[in-house]
Amino acid sequence: MLAGKRIIVGVTGSIAAYKAAILVRLLVKAGAEVRVLMTPLAKEFITPLTLATLSKHPILVEFFNPENGEWNSHVSLGEWADAYLIAPATANTIAKMATGTADNLLLTTYLSARCPVFVAPAMDLDMFAHPATWGNIGTLRRYGNHIIEPASGELASGLEGKGRMEEPERIVEVLSAYFGGEETQVETTLKGRKLMVTAGPTLEPIDPVRYISNHSSGKMGYAIAAELSRRGAEVVLVSGRTGLPVPQGVKRVDVLTAEEMYRAAVDTFAGCDGAVMCAAVADYTPAEVAVTKIKKEGAEWTLTLRQTHDIAAELGCVKGDRVLVGFALETDHERENAVKKLQKKHLDFIVLNSLAEAGAGFGVDTNRITIIDREGHAEEYGLKPKSDVARDIADKIEKYLDR
Repeated sequence: MLAGKRIIVGVTGSIAAYKAAILVRLLVKAGAEVRVLMTPLAKEFITPLTLATLSKHPILVEFFNPENGEWNSHVSLGEWADAYLIAPATANTIAKMATGTADNLLLTTYLSARCPVFVAPAMDLDMFAHPATWGNIGTLRRYGNHIIEPASGELASGLEGKGRMEEPERIVEVLSAYFGGEETQVETTLKGRKLMVTAGPTLEPIDPVRYISNHSSGKMGYAIAAELSRRGAEVVLVSGRTGLPVPQGVKRVDVLTAEEMYRAAVDTFAGCDGAVMCAAVADYTPAEVAVTKIKKEGAEWTLTLRQTHDIAAELGCVKGDRVLVGFALETDHERENAVKKLQKKHLDFIVLNSLAEAGAGFGVDTNRITIIDREGHAEEYGLKPKSDVARDIADKIEKYLDR
């Protein structure tokens, strides 16, 4: 699918730049014509000579050749390419792309590109997980760029987590699928469907400055919303407070409290084909909210709580033939508690994960789940990035929608 395609490969200053050599070689071997752009810092990680030899073309770094004044036109490069692949893409370059900064040839070419742009991030796990990076990646998605999610594993820092640039073989597969039309096929499998996803925590106010909440980051729900949208569904994301960017193509409804989430979920579900209840909704909320800040008086303080709406259960009573998916995050008797929840709330299937599992639960980029259906069948999945978990859940939803 890449034979005859003209591809720009942009290489930035990351330790993962060594993978660019393998990537360029694979693209050339697949029949693509490759031009390589490097940032000045990228030359510290891999030599231009290596990439020039593999691409069979000179490497472009500067705007012009100081020896003879020859101009490297970013406009011409942007018009020439069938695809622009930036791999590895550092947090710094991603931030500049998101804000339109144009201080090197790689970035000016990006701003001039008329072709699809593919971005393969590479950075340490804390940098990738930072809200600023998530926001910048979300901006790039909204601009129409294709993000090739980084893999999880051992990083250059010695830490374990998500941030490794995806392997060159997989990146080439992504480009081949795009030019072969496979991406369009994936994106339309849920076309014409409208689905709701709830995500994130709720905040239950005690007084004007304090509240009750939980440790949910919203990452799992946002990953599911992104995957359903990628498959062509119209997705409404009813979200508690998070620092996450809105996935491309998704409509977000912001809520704070359990009561607000209840009203938004009921209203939204009325026009949907199904829903995924992934939010961490408070089971109890203060019976009374103080108008002014409660002062510190006495050694003890009693707070009276009342139950909130069981949103999934109420939707389960009116769902009819629509698909309703729930989540169960348990600390003990996991399978038993999940099955009770599945039956009580009239769910089609429930996604079980456990805080006792390393790498699963709140605040991490990975998850390990078990999907249990109403017939009692349980399917266990290994530890994997939440984006991959979202694909497993979306596959299951598609089967129920096709019944």
